[in-house]
Amino acid sequence: MMRTALRKMGNSAGMIVPKAILSELGSEVGQAFEIAVENGRIVAAPVRRAVRAGWAESAAAIAAAGDGGLVWPEFGNDGDDELTW
Repeated sequence: MMRTALRKMGNSAGMIVPKAILSELGSEVGQAFEIAVENGRIVAAPVRRAVRAGWAESAAAIAAAGDGGLVWPEFGNDGDDELTW
């Protein structure tokens, strides 16, 4: 267990979270957290994005921009010429 102190931040207060705690959570500076009070304790949990969240929108933007071509079309895989689609 580690100790930290509340610090004034504008009209609110903030708490410094040690790097070791962030690392243990797999979190980083700027990540959103949900906070709540449970049994007289502050409970904070990182907000996790759903796997592949935003992929459909990104793919649509790439397609709309016409930027979906192969980056290295000259570098194929062995056996590509034998594939039938």
